[in-house]
Amino acid sequence: MKHSAPFPASGFEPEFVAALKDIFERQIAFNRVLGLQITKIAPEGVCARIAMKPELIGHFGHQRIHGGVISAGLDAMGGLAIMAAIGARHMDEPPLQRLQRFAKLGTIDLRVDYLRPGLGEAFELRAEVLRLGSRVASTRMEFLDAEGKLLSTGAAAYIVS
Repeated sequence: MKHSAPFPASGFEPEFVAALKDIFERQIAFNRVLGLQITKIAPEGVCARIAMKPELIGHFGHQRIHGGVISAGLDAMGGLAIMAAIGARHMDEPPLQRLQRFAKLGTIDLRVDYLRPGLGEAFELRAEVLRLGSRVASTRMEFLDAEGKLLSTGAAAYIVS
């Protein structure tokens, strides 16, 4: 997965991008707890950032981020990637109508591989859709430290209808 500058020209209307950011950063309460900040929304993939804070520590002795934070962050990013892919598939519809398509989105299966300890001041999360079917979508996600070192990977399936 390639990272690009925050909010490059994605082809999405500004109101569509703003609404997705609002859903994921503000309306999903647990994402607020995580401090999830969306940095890219594009049909080919999404990126976000989580800053480390005391509430996210899972191992007090080593100051590592909790594995549940990693898992929840990756799951959120997989869902956001699907929302962007569905939005791109239905560009003929107004933004508000496209946003209503996400009401039935839900996680079916989530796998996380923890490759290295989650140490650092901030983390980057990335996700892309591998397949967007009419009923089920598959995603791949990454959790990296601030220097770009891969800490965890994820793969998930979501119900989309």
